[in-house]
Amino acid sequence: MRKLVPAYVTCILIIFVSIAYARSGEEPVDYVRPDIGGISILLTTTRPMVQLPHDYPQVTPLLNPGITDSYLATKIYGFPAGGVSLMPTTGNVKTSPNNIASSFDRDFETRTPYYYKGLLGHYNIWASYTVGHFATFYRFRFPSSGERHVNIMMENPGSMRMVSPAIVEGSTSIHDVPYYFYLEFSQPSVGKSAWKYDGKPGELQRLEGKKIGLTLNFAGPGSELVQVKVGLSFISLDQARKNLNQAIEGRNFKLRKQQTRSAWNKLLGKIDVEGGTRKQKIIFYSSLYRAEQNMMNITEDGRYYSGFDHGVHSSNGRDFYTHDQLWDTFRCEHPLQLLLNPKQQEDMIQSLVRMNEQWGWLPSFPRVWGELPAMIGEHADEFIADTYFKGYRNFDVEKAYEAMKHEALHGTMIPWRRGKMTRLGEIYLEKGFFPALREGEKETVPEVHHFERRQAVSVTLEASYDDWCIAMMAKALGHTADYHRFIKMAYNYKNVFDKSIGFMAPKAADGEWVKGFNPILPKGPGGRDYFAECNSWVWTFNVTQDVAGLIQLFGGRKPFLKKLDQLFAEQYGGLQKFTFLAKFPDMTGLIGNYAQGNEPSFDIAYMYDFAGEPWRAEKMVREVMEVWYNDTPLGLPGDDDQGAMGTWYVFSAMGFYPFCPGAPYYVIGSPVFQKTTIHLPNGRTFTIKADNVSKRGKYIQSATLNGKPLTKPWFTQQDIANGGTLELQMGERPNKNWGNLPADAPPSLSNPE
Repeated sequence: MRKLVPAYVTCILIIFVSIAYARSGEEPVDYVRPDIGGISILLTTTRPMVQLPHDYPQVTPLLNPGITDSYLATKIYGFPAGGVSLMPTTGNVKTSPNNIASSFDRDFETRTPYYYKGLLGHYNIWASYTVGHFATFYRFRFPSSGERHVNIMMENPGSMRMVSPAIVEGSTSIHDVPYYFYLEFSQPSVGKSAWKYDGKPGELQRLEGKKIGLTLNFAGPGSELVQVKVGLSFISLDQARKNLNQAIEGRNFKLRKQQTRSAWNKLLGKIDVEGGTRKQKIIFYSSLYRAEQNMMNITEDGRYYSGFDHGVHSSNGRDFYTHDQLWDTFRCEHPLQLLLNPKQQEDMIQSLVRMNEQWGWLPSFPRVWGELPAMIGEHADEFIADTYFKGYRNFDVEKAYEAMKHEALHGTMIPWRRGKMTRLGEIYLEKGFFPALREGEKETVPEVHHFERRQAVSVTLEASYDDWCIAMMAKALGHTADYHRFIKMAYNYKNVFDKSIGFMAPKAADGEWVKGFNPILPKGPGGRDYFAECNSWVWTFNVTQDVAGLIQLFGGRKPFLKKLDQLFAEQYGGLQKFTFLAKFPDMTGLIGNYAQGNEPSFDIAYMYDFAGEPWRAEKMVREVMEVWYNDTPLGLPGDDDQGAMGTWYVFSAMGFYPFCPGAPYYVIGSPVFQKTTIHLPNGRTFTIKADNVSKRGKYIQSATLNGKPLTKPWFTQQDIANGGTLELQMGERPNKNWGNLPADAPPSLSNPE
């Protein structure tokens, strides 16, 4: 449940952040560039969202329909307001969104996490907005003369009505979710015109249906500035009004803007960085901003709407969160959020438990409207286990565990599908691998997606990681029989490793290797007959829970290191790069066959820590940061995936990484800042000092933890929670003796600490 923070606490926080950044004159939020990633390397772009951290709504201008690169849009079609959109105009009333749209110029925009301002060039209108919880606050500044309108447009079926010349309310439905809106204008309108899209002004008598609009006219003294406060709700119109009154005090736009700015500064200021370049700080804080957007709190005054049963529920004092994609975010985004706000993460897990109760399955890609069946694996397992084993357990642990177990034993393993298990999953449970089709063999299981295919090897690898998480939870909770069952399944990755070729490879249902398999160019679009979006070079290293066991499969450290080195140098199977990328468009951010633009690669550079060459991890992590992250609209190596891509940079720039969510330890890389201070929720701080760090000075010469020598390239969650200092002596040449002994390696399933 949302609680009001006393004014004196807010003042203290603002003063604290202001003092901390007084020397530079900039606060953390001032480094954020929301347009980083606004031009896509592949599919989706980031958008300059204005929102409160982890909150609803997320507001960004509505741009050219269908445009894939948001930064390159040429027109603004409106501004979202809970199922409807608003657009100020001048001149004659227009009834087509295409005609209402206006050109704009990026150089006349101000884009921040807490506030937006832009010039609608066609009308010479300045439009700005900020947000509160379930509320938006718009301000439209019109030219000093001429007709002035605010258009309210509704794309989906619904209705709206004018309560008074200054108030409009209504509702619509999107994905079967009700959206209620309550619009309060700063002054009464002097006329109105209702219309259908592409119809005539005034032709619509009743404000209901789809693709309808309402134009309100404003005139007279003071109408150069029209403010619109919008209350939103998934529950009711009354709740929308209530949300507005709770979020926005009076008509003070500047106050709401400052409150939202302060919320971001409070969050971003939990990590202070010193040294480094301005560019690195911009990338760092922009990535941290995107990492703290999702999941979203959709609790409304002690209640919430769930798209998993389309009902309204009491929150019982626990905020309800949704909008996540765990295939991406479990790897490092949730671990980062856990460092900064563990209570919020516990509420997120409790939200997943509630979704499971309401729907019958544990979601992977929850949305406001319910589950979006996407990707592979059941990585709520990692999220839950990571939170539990890092010491945060204020959620229904037994219900969470039972949901994990039920999903593993009864849920489908078919990519991009949800529901009951099929024969393919039964084969996994019986034989320890997900079966692949032989070359030329036709699909016989109707549930298999025609484009996404079986992705059989990737499913096996990710399921074995999920099974390890379940095993660890079972052991901790005293479910001994379950532990023995699932810990055996955690080794299933070995069943798809073909020692004769040194790669993870597909097996048919009878246990025979698929003939004609090409590790660089496996069958299917993007290799999807056997893999998820990347080839076997990437997926061969996807054994996060047991790197020691993977090293053993290769025959020891030396051959493993040779294979790892080759990954970063191997080219494209004799093909031109453009031909390779035509088959593997998801493998962006390439260094050899390593693909930083796709999440399964995230751990790989850090695997050198397990094999006795931490200095190689230091070199490669720095190279990836330098080559593939920037402070421009082209600044990301791939789809950001709700903040996941940027979160890798946040951790790596600090100098450590949560290698195996579910295991409470971090591996060490190479920081870019001289000093990083993490302000922990328990009031303590954890500091990483990098003496003599520079672009060339990226190699660790020695390390201490709280003044004691640290010879291992990893440390624990408890080390962070206790507070203290990790001090790294950096140099321009690698110290190949630091962290190189087998006993120095981080824990693995086959080699626990």
